[in-house]
Amino acid sequence: MITASWGALASVMKRADVVVEVIDARTPVTTRSRRLERLAELMNKPIVLALNKADLVPREIAEEWVKMFRAEGYDAVYLAAREHKGTRVLRGFINRATDVRPIVVAVVGYPKTGKSSIINALRGRRGAQTSPVPGSPGYTKKPGIYRGPGQIYFLDTPGVIPPDGTPLEKTLRGAPPEKLKDPVKPAVELIKMIKEYKPRAILEAYGFDKEDPYEFLEELARRRGWFYKSDHEPLIEQAAIALIIDYHKGKIPFYIPPSVYRR
Repeated sequence: MITASWGALASVMKRADVVVEVIDARTPVTTRSRRLERLAELMNKPIVLALNKADLVPREIAEEWVKMFRAEGYDAVYLAAREHKGTRVLRGFINRATDVRPIVVAVVGYPKTGKSSIINALRGRRGAQTSPVPGSPGYTKKPGIYRGPGQIYFLDTPGVIPPDGTPLEKTLRGAPPEKLKDPVKPAVELIKMIKEYKPRAILEAYGFDKEDPYEFLEELARRRGWFYKSDHEPLIEQAAIALIIDYHKGKIPFYIPPSVYRR
């Protein structure tokens, strides 16, 4: 995975008329970059917050997040790029953000928020390659420009924003799951976070659950037939990697409600 330097991102943003920051609708606050927003504001670039993967959260939750961000003074919209839902609304926000024509748009965001999927959806055909897992084929590596509808053009960033959210978010989005030195620790923390906000999410995703995250990973390894060759103990590292991949792919029904940040 190539992480763009802030200098490289600034160079891309200078070429743009509008900046679209792509955010994961399941965890909007921890996948949002205030540093990026400040940089855009210093350049006098209008920003549109695009809450992608909105199909993974209840509609009313996505609407609450959008209202929350709009109350802060940002243009915000929720969408499900892979389902091609909400892209027309996003296109409208882009067109209204500037009087410049044609419009060059910089699409930016953390790893696996769906930048390339949004570009593809807005173009109406496959353009930038996509992948839901950090570091896998389809990861954006070089800057490109893609023609969109009407007079809109999209810049894809040379890499991704360096994750600067919570330690867990940095780990989950900072490297391919299979390349994590210790995938078990973030997987355990991920399970705890998921259960905090949606206690039945693990059960709904896998058909079983355990109170202890380590025991869950052991049972998942058993059910998948993953064992160490030496002693035939459950290969929980493989189970941890599988869980993290499932999280990235949206297979675990989980989201954080806006009410958490209003306390």
